[in-house]
Amino acid sequence: MNRLFLSPPHMSGKEQKYIAEVFTSNYIAPLGAFVNKFEDSIKSYTGSSNALALSSATAGLHLALRILGIGKNDIVLASTFTFIGSVSAILYQNATPVFIDSDESWNLSPSLLKKAIAELPQKPKALILTHLYGQVSKLDEIVAICKEEGIYLIEDAAESLGASYKGKQSGTFGDMGVYSFNGNKILTTSGGGMLVSENEEWIEKAKFLSTQAKENFLHYEHKEYGYNYRMSNVLAAIGVAQMEVLDERVQRKREIFEFYKQELGNIEEISFMSEVENTYGNRWLTTLVFKKTNPLKVIKALENINAESRPLWKPMHMQPLFKDCEAFIDGRSESLFNQGICLPSPTSSSNQELMRVVEVIKEVCQ
Repeated sequence: MNRLFLSPPHMSGKEQKYIAEVFTSNYIAPLGAFVNKFEDSIKSYTGSSNALALSSATAGLHLALRILGIGKNDIVLASTFTFIGSVSAILYQNATPVFIDSDESWNLSPSLLKKAIAELPQKPKALILTHLYGQVSKLDEIVAICKEEGIYLIEDAAESLGASYKGKQSGTFGDMGVYSFNGNKILTTSGGGMLVSENEEWIEKAKFLSTQAKENFLHYEHKEYGYNYRMSNVLAAIGVAQMEVLDERVQRKREIFEFYKQELGNIEEISFMSEVENTYGNRWLTTLVFKKTNPLKVIKALENINAESRPLWKPMHMQPLFKDCEAFIDGRSESLFNQGICLPSPTSSSNQELMRVVEVIKEVCQ
């Protein structure tokens, strides 16, 4: 049986054509016409005024924190139920992460956010908000809290390109936002990311820092340190081709979720990640939780039919790296981690292929 991966790359068919154009031009790296085209396509799609193509979303978060002046001993709030790439940049800046648990939506809890701000002895400078598994957070409430408290909001929209809240794209509500184009994302360039913001000055500063902070001289002049964080023209060409089919990919991801929900939703012990009111998620991965069945048993059974599945994210406050960090927790993310799994969600798969997964889960849950 062909392996069913969680979320493998799904090419549009034009990637090779655009890559050939890159090679013909000989503008391979670091920049070129396709980098500009990719940035323009993200701006056009998301409605963001400024975009910067980078080597990863984590690089984007790192640049965002530095641009916003986050440094040693500053407190940065963050979603605990997420991937480590969402928060590792906090450590790059020698800042202090404080983790916030999820609410019933699985995304960051606005009430716990308020509690953290009220109880911390030092005012936080920023919040990194993850839109988990492509599902948008309660943005009205969270944006209002950040504005009221004077806290920068950085959206980790790594998993949620194509998702929206009240018709506006995720990643465009905060002071800055990032998208990921890693190999498993809904749009892939093999590896890469994008930083967006309405503040042109910030993006220009990020561009400067992402190209080794070279001053405007013929020779190499440096007044401050920077990074090698820019995306190559080759990868940007892949991104341009992928953007042309993004809406199709979102539609198929949502169809996959509806298929699983229709086939498994009548099993009493199974529940799925919901959508917040007024949101439209990209359903990057279909995720569910079991009330009784051990999810590791399901994962093992799926592996036996050559289907990849995985536990939900292990919360950051449970990671050994962050064992001494403060966290505002009510147990929801821990429960989700212990009870939930991600199902194979490849946009290139047929419902017939996905039925293999359904049949195994039904058998295990009997």
